[in-house]
Amino acid sequence: MLPTILDLTSLRAAYEAGQSPLEIIETVIARRASSKDPAIFITPTPDEALRAEARALMERAPQPNSLPLWGIPFAVKDNIDVAGLPTTAACPAFTYHPEKDATVVARLRAAGAIVIGKTNLDQFATGLNGTRSPYGAPRSVFHADYISGGSSSGSAVTVASGLAAFSLGTDTAGSGRVPAAFNNLVGIKPTPGLLPNTGAVPACKSVDCITIFAPTVGDGVAIRKIAEGFDAADAFSRRTKPATLPGTGLRVGVLAGAEREFFGDTDVEALYDKAIERLKALGATIVPFDYEPFREAAALLYDGPWVAERLAAVEDFLASNAADFDPTVRKIIEGAKGKTAVEAFNGRYKLEELRRKTEAEWAKADILLLPTAPTTYKVADMQADPIVLNGRLGRYTNFVNLLDCAAIAVPAGFGSNGLPGGVTLIAPAFTDDALAPLADALHRAAAAGMGIDRAAAVPEPSRVASPTDNTIAIAVVGAHLTGMPLNHELTTLGGTLIKACRTAGDYRLFVLPNTVPQKPGLIREPGYDGRGLEIEVWALPPDGFGRFVAKIPAPLGIGKVTLEDGSSVSCFLCESHAVKNAEEITALGGWRGYMRRTSAA
Repeated sequence: MLPTILDLTSLRAAYEAGQSPLEIIETVIARRASSKDPAIFITPTPDEALRAEARALMERAPQPNSLPLWGIPFAVKDNIDVAGLPTTAACPAFTYHPEKDATVVARLRAAGAIVIGKTNLDQFATGLNGTRSPYGAPRSVFHADYISGGSSSGSAVTVASGLAAFSLGTDTAGSGRVPAAFNNLVGIKPTPGLLPNTGAVPACKSVDCITIFAPTVGDGVAIRKIAEGFDAADAFSRRTKPATLPGTGLRVGVLAGAEREFFGDTDVEALYDKAIERLKALGATIVPFDYEPFREAAALLYDGPWVAERLAAVEDFLASNAADFDPTVRKIIEGAKGKTAVEAFNGRYKLEELRRKTEAEWAKADILLLPTAPTTYKVADMQADPIVLNGRLGRYTNFVNLLDCAAIAVPAGFGSNGLPGGVTLIAPAFTDDALAPLADALHRAAAAGMGIDRAAAVPEPSRVASPTDNTIAIAVVGAHLTGMPLNHELTTLGGTLIKACRTAGDYRLFVLPNTVPQKPGLIREPGYDGRGLEIEVWALPPDGFGRFVAKIPAPLGIGKVTLEDGSSVSCFLCESHAVKNAEEITALGGWRGYMRRTSAA
């Protein structure tokens, strides 16, 4: 018997106990058919197609290294392409039939995951409430009178109601975080560009992010790592540049004074204060900060020229099909028609001025803790006042992509009305992995369950290890680096990135011949005066470290490498005889430099 919420731990346990993907899919089909919310899906994957995909997976034995999501059901927001299913963006007249998956969908399916359907959304991803769709308004899993949050409405409800183990959403202004808060889920909002948007219908192309809804932080991070990676087909895709946060003495910025706005919702305000206390108990230093420049930046997304990006995305379709738009969505997008290039440049200048002001606040805090949404509303109230109430929902989310931040939204508990609240940890770009251990600890401390199951315990196997929490550090040099072909060997063993850094100057790097995928050989040469080599330090649980080291082939082995700061860590080293006739690439600064040279050749 599967639990109410389908997380990676429970599904993998079911497979280890002998259940098959077909049995899991039959459970999903049955749950989908009995759902009391008819507005979750726009296009469900047909039952027989799901069964056929499950059978195809059963012909391949589970392979954790190559198929880490073997038999895991997931849902996709219907502004992200899935081959074989229409893309509507919640506008029937806009419908098209993609011939191939979006890049992130393709990567997840290649890892063994099964798409169970395309989910509902605020039309053209314009809204944070989930009511702006001709396919209906998905509801909070805790009370059918209340909004689900949007625009990734159906994606959140799918996971929170136990129909899928995770789902994909998108986030421009908070659409991958607000629905998480309203449905007691984790919302992974990556650094802009970390997950490529190839195959996604744009809202504001320069700041759009594909996001992940999951029951736990650990699940969401594991899925993100499979989906991420540079894609040249997306002009806004970026290569990972892992950033770190302090391991001790972490400073967390919180709202103070007049910037604490909850629109009269004392329940959500109390949940926010409890989250602050939990962070104190976890060892964080709480510091008040001035939210004003962040709030002013947030206002630019809808009140400034960025709304013109929404028009740019659908301009031709709007010209011929204006009557097919949701009235509120049409009003918002048509509001961009009078925007000028001068306004666009002035808006950009204003954003950069505000970014400079925020630097003073980031000097006070390493990360920010904000309410994910300051309050929630009933569907009827939202429909009666759609723009004003929707605008309130984005008070603490709209700035995040404009200011190039990573964010993880986590449950914060329940108010006296039985509805959940959430909080979000936010930090500068590429701190995605560094945020995860604290976000995971904060979720666990809230004891709020997962999705609709308030009593569920967050599974221990999904715990995101802190670099100082009973783990062993190991440095990697080549094919195990983030985004490289063997990185999954670290992540599937529970590996967490600690930092990117350099070795001391007396190390040399070579390309080992006849290795697939290509591997480097790192040797130390005392007296060699170099500038050091780029490496990454990862943390593995002890059992994972043992299994990882046991698979290392000769002539590689594990030894100690000295870092540029004088500290040492276990690392891949190579027997010196193996590099006698190998190409030296020390001058390229590391394996990434070599790969860049290779791809440019």
